[in-house]
Amino acid sequence: MISLSKKEILKKFQKAGAIQKGHFELTSGVHSNTYIQCAQVMQYPEFMDNLCSELGKKFRGDDVDVIVGPAVGAIIIGHVMARILGPWVKAIFTERENGIMTLRRSFKINKGEKVLVVEDVTTTGSSVREIIDIVKERQGKVVGVGALIDRSGGKIDFGVKYERLATVEMKTYNPENCPLCKRGITAMSTKESRSLERILES
Repeated sequence: MISLSKKEILKKFQKAGAIQKGHFELTSGVHSNTYIQCAQVMQYPEFMDNLCSELGKKFRGDDVDVIVGPAVGAIIIGHVMARILGPWVKAIFTERENGIMTLRRSFKINKGEKVLVVEDVTTTGSSVREIIDIVKERQGKVVGVGALIDRSGGKIDFGVKYERLATVEMKTYNPENCPLCKRGITAMSTKESRSLERILES
């Protein structure tokens, strides 16, 4: 696979229409004038294979048994990276049930298994931390966290190895201090649509 620089990665995200401008309420609850919609990039399998290969290289040698990430954004990432890291690496995902991150569909993390947590974009890292807690509750070992984009500007610390393909810093605001809200601009929620949730719950 051809290695991509941070500049090339972001250029491809822009070309795919993944970097959007406006007023957004992110899944963490904070507001921003920029949203990175990785689903736009995931339309292109060859590019996703290239991205996940680059990210997977950073975890070779960590003997990963399981890759887990939050639905919907990390499902494709987890599957592509599992294929890259080995034939017996499982790819599973978490979902929210009544607002709580959980494992469903008989997915299991066994005691002692080495787990890699993946995410498409990290902003506050709240979803990743919830998954890390799930792994620890099941006595798995978190060997690292991998993300396509870290939009915190490199400020996030998960307490484990953390690798990302590109780090960017974008402004976020608490809703009560959001200048876009004060200007009367309606925030668009970036949470998954109800139709996707119904599909996953079926």
